[in-house]
Amino acid sequence: MATAALAVSAAAAPATAHTGTAVSRAQDVAALPGISKRIMPCPKPAGPKVSAPTRPSPPAADPVQRTVGGDQLATAGLAVPTGATAPPGVSATSWLVADLDSGAVLGACGAHEYATPASVQKLLLAAAMIAKLDPERTVTITHADVDIEPGSSSAGLVEGGRYTIETLWLGLLLASGNDAANTLARLGGGTAADGVREMNAVAARLGAFQTHAVTPSGLDAPGQFTSAYDLALIMRACLAEPLFGKYALTRYTQMPDQGKHHKGFQIQNQNLLIDHYPGALGGKTGYTDLARHTYVGAAERDGRRLVVALLGAEYVPLRGWEQGAALLDWGFAQPADAAVGRLVDPGATAANPSAAAQAADTPGTGANALAGAGGTGTPSLLVFGAVIAAAGLLLSLAARRRRASHVARR
Repeated sequence: MATAALAVSAAAAPATAHTGTAVSRAQDVAALPGISKRIMPCPKPAGPKVSAPTRPSPPAADPVQRTVGGDQLATAGLAVPTGATAPPGVSATSWLVADLDSGAVLGACGAHEYATPASVQKLLLAAAMIAKLDPERTVTITHADVDIEPGSSSAGLVEGGRYTIETLWLGLLLASGNDAANTLARLGGGTAADGVREMNAVAARLGAFQTHAVTPSGLDAPGQFTSAYDLALIMRACLAEPLFGKYALTRYTQMPDQGKHHKGFQIQNQNLLIDHYPGALGGKTGYTDLARHTYVGAAERDGRRLVVALLGAEYVPLRGWEQGAALLDWGFAQPADAAVGRLVDPGATAANPSAAAQAADTPGTGANALAGAGGTGTPSLLVFGAVIAAAGLLLSLAARRRRASHVARR
């Protein structure tokens, strides 16, 4: 398929990088000059089709948010460096591979496409709370903490039980405990609802403008969305915290006794990447009927640290972590200076919108409407970021009219 070469903005990649090729969704960027209206399809595996429930309608695409990290990422299709080998065929509806240290996005499929997170949302909880909670502190579990959807994943917390915060983090990251998520959100925010609000504030600070949490655990709820690009930003923030790396690489732990009627038991890490991929740094699995399989993982090889995020995957022909491993292998095979965009630094996302985003703005809307009184057309970072984040949240809240069924996380 013929494709149109798109220039990476100065904020998106170094001038010396191998620039990439991408094409953008017509309905999103039809008005942008010089951008193809065709989509370069992402490689998909041959295999049986799996029946999936109807997914909720996502928020309306925002042309500024879709170009965060570079114009080439504003596509529902494939964006890879020119001359790169074809990425592996995976069943995920969207994915992204990036360098954790340089921030270079090595390749992506629908980097900014909205999707449902499932339990990878627990990474945002960790990014928001892990640094502020004393791991040695012992806390008491409330009824609300263990009030989770029947049959959903649990760390086995007992109402009235006493646990250290470190044990709660292990219950969250190893067993994907929704009860642990409720507890940690409450402890970090004052209430679980305040904890979710803090999660959303952290997402906005990281530049994850397409992420809106409604539940701390990732249990499906109306208006809850994320993107592969956002998850890479969130995972990078998690790995900046040493305790996260420690917990994410823990293979098993013992949940303590809670009186004679609640004996302790062992939980194991569900992220098999750490057992089967040399250099694995950790990650998180997720699943609901609505979200399908979701996965975020990271690994180090020859001094390079890469992150992979994928959403909307099926379990065949490869499990979520195996799809992540295949994409990591592809990423490690790319030159160090290859890039189709970059992971933005916290707080610096929307200060200089890409040329494509600026072209999409019309008088009285978008960035032009946010310009200061001086009429320079350059919005304040804080104001611009806050408005974009708020708009994303409002659109997300309006996106679904009915609640999705809750299912267990894996």
